[in-house]
Amino acid sequence: MDRRQTLRWLSCLSAFVLPIAAPGPSRAGERGDTPLQKTKAEWAKLLPQPAYRVLFEEDTERAGSSPLNHEKRDGTFVCAACYLPLFDSSKKYESGTGWPSFWDHLPGSIATRTDFKLIYPRTEYHCVHCGGHQGHVFNDGPKPTGKRYCNNGVALAFVPRTDKLPELRT
Repeated sequence: MDRRQTLRWLSCLSAFVLPIAAPGPSRAGERGDTPLQKTKAEWAKLLPQPAYRVLFEEDTERAGSSPLNHEKRDGTFVCAACYLPLFDSSKKYESGTGWPSFWDHLPGSIATRTDFKLIYPRTEYHCVHCGGHQGHVFNDGPKPTGKRYCNNGVALAFVPRTDKLPELRT
């Protein structure tokens, strides 16, 4: 194996290992730097079946089916599994795709890896706290980032700005 092949192999490997193994961000003493570790069976007991399938079996909900497509209030979108804040409502926009879309995420909230499920590579993103699959990020979004974080609605919960954010699951 030459140097280029080795680097390519390591790059591919890190795309699958680092998002799961890397420690998540800390939220002012609410938790440590260790990602949440639960089995699929534990998640299946905690979550509605559609959310479980998207978050932990990387399923995709039907386009246009999420009530969060029409959510316009000021607030925070959190991971439906562990409640980590992922997106601020000020970054949400109508992409016309049928899924809630954002042009930026909250710092330290997501990890990415390359997904080849549709043969061509896509960038998949996950919650850094629980590893739950959220969606895919594309380079066709609005300024200033040019990104479109296309999220499954069942993988999110919305918390209005006037309400207290839920405690992170442990």
